[in-house]
Amino acid sequence: MAISNIQEFLDQDEKKDLLRLLTAGSVDDGKSTLIGRLLFDSKKLYEDQLQALERDSKRVGNAGEHIDYALLLDGLKAEREEGITIDVAYRYFSTNQRKFIIADTPGHEQYTRNMITGGSTANLAIILVDARTGVITQTRRHTFLVSLLGIKHVVLAVNKMDLVDFDEDVFNRIVDEYKSLTEKLGLEDVTCFPLSALDGDNVVDKSERTPWYEGTSLLDFLETVPIHTDRNMKDFRYPVQYVLRPNLDFRGFCGKIASGVIRKGDEIMALPSRKTSRVKSIVTYEGELDEAFCPQCVTLTLEDEIDISRGEMLVRPDNLPEVNRHF
Repeated sequence: MAISNIQEFLDQDEKKDLLRLLTAGSVDDGKSTLIGRLLFDSKKLYEDQLQALERDSKRVGNAGEHIDYALLLDGLKAEREEGITIDVAYRYFSTNQRKFIIADTPGHEQYTRNMITGGSTANLAIILVDARTGVITQTRRHTFLVSLLGIKHVVLAVNKMDLVDFDEDVFNRIVDEYKSLTEKLGLEDVTCFPLSALDGDNVVDKSERTPWYEGTSLLDFLETVPIHTDRNMKDFRYPVQYVLRPNLDFRGFCGKIASGVIRKGDEIMALPSRKTSRVKSIVTYEGELDEAFCPQCVTLTLEDEIDISRGEMLVRPDNLPEVNRHF
């Protein structure tokens, strides 16, 4: 009985979808603290991690008498000593609903490029602002980068609400200013939360200190935000990762379909050479397919011998991406 229960649990765990998210914001807005709080309150820490966290909070923490949840993420010695995040820190955890990969990105202006690394694969971005300062230059910069990276879902986390006595007017003023920015950038799915990461208000559980707030907790939202419709099925993009040549009779181009759909017989163009051919077969480990779509990993064979190497891209001739040598 126990074995079948374990098997059921493993099968269920395998079927969970994965949400990749990043946190961004200015220095000391509480990004690392928020993620630490998510892990702590959702009971995703081991006993020895908790003991080390309590010990380190007393020794090098920046949260006074509180546990410093940021220490769960700030792993570099310099980060702990200065109380800042320099490198992108990844944390993996799961709940009953979903698996998560969180990228905690730096807030310092000179480390903004590290945020792009964390955001390149994200489905959702959490932009933190300090309730006392509201929307600042770094908030605008990070939101612009999020729109540039094509991240579909944005969460505005108005943190440190405890320092403004959970004032609804302060929250509404920040939300209005932020939404006027996201409208200009074409970001349509923006959800706003009043939080206190240090005290845990509205992070995992709804807070009694914000009776005027009618939304869910942040974790409830992260567990239910729909991401399966985010995929682009219109523009076919196939970056070649490997050229497979097991024998003289077979030459295939392996990769993961980044977007779009491809079928046997479809015409394709290789970039940057702009040479064209047709898809002869779509090969997978299980056998051949008539069609494939993102995010499947497949091997394509072509009817013509054209020179294609790793790093080139296959697209449709009537739907070309913009080709340039510079950003």
